Amino acid sequence: MAFDTWLLYALAALGLSLSPGPNGLLALTHGALYGRQRTLYTIAGGALGFVVVIALSMFGIGALLQTSLVWLTVMKWVGGLYLVYLGIQVWRAPPIGMDIRPSQQRRSGLSMFRQGLLSAVTNPKGLLFFAAFLPQFIDPHRSLWGQFAIMAGTFAVIEVITETLIASTASRLTPWLRRVGRHFNQACGGVFMAIGAALPLRG
Repeated sequence: MAFDTWLLYALAALGLSLSPGPNGLLALTHGALYGRQRTLYTIAGGALGFVVVIALSMFGIGALLQTSLVWLTVMKWVGGLYLVYLGIQVWRAPPIGMDIRPSQQRRSGLSMFRQGLLSAVTNPKGLLFFAAFLPQFIDPHRSLWGQFAIMAGTFAVIEVITETLIASTASRLTPWLRRVGRHFNQACGGVFMAIGAALPLRG
């Protein structure tokens, strides 16, 4: 993968990690309930789940590309339109409003890991998103396995870092999101719409 393509992918992945979603909300909730240290189990489960979803998306796309490279162009445009649609949905979403208090109940690390994993792999929007998102960066002339390792590894690292920060600041972040949540959603939605409009136009 060319460095400029990887850099664009990393920036887009960062935007995705920061936008409202089930795993980010789970990290926020568990961070407030159980603290950052124990929430690492949840975050690790979510990261593994995203690697699985990326694998399903990429190798499904790879099988399609073996029939015709025209499908890559088709998927780029369909994917771009889906990202614009997703951006509109995020823009219009209501702000997060939660009243979370630290829990005295102790959950096992395995239970939290499993919850993070299932949150990532059972969300059909995640699979749809990556099926729309990844074709923008796939080079059909390079090894799909190599590109998978780079893309999945990059996304997992970014996801772990951002969700750890979310969990660490959960007690301060929740009131802030209640105050400016709508503007935050609009900013994230705007990023998705810009990506969806711009990426299919790249060479």
